[in-house]
Amino acid sequence: QVQLVESGGGLVQAGGSLRLSCADSRGTFSSYAMGWFRQAPGKEREFVAAIKWSIGSTYYADSVKGRFTISRDNAKNTVFLQMNSLKAEDTAVYYCAAGGRYGLGSVREYDTWGQGTQVTVSS
Repeated sequence: QVQLVESGGGLVQAGGSLRLSCADSRGTFSSYAMGWFRQAPGKEREFVAAIKWSIGSTYYADSVKGRFTISRDNAKNTVFLQMNSLKAEDTAVYYCAAGGRYGLGSVREYDTWGQGTQVTVSS
């Protein structure tokens, strides 16, 4: 069973950068896609970015397009989210997830989730 472990969150000033990582603790990524989602206090979990594992095509929410980059390292079974030009509204708990075969941007289409990592952007 896939077990996802996120890391790389923290506190950063507006305009700064962070890089999140998501590793399969068993080293056996086999899902259709990997996605990053985020959830701010009092809000629903929302799609941020996704990457199809086999071919590497990427997809982004409009709110992060041009600032965030999702990538993967096949050898390390790890997915990354490089976040640049961070804004206060990017503050949230960020989750990686595996699945997405029938909807890359839909929370309900992902069946395995990490524990989340907090990202706080101070203005």
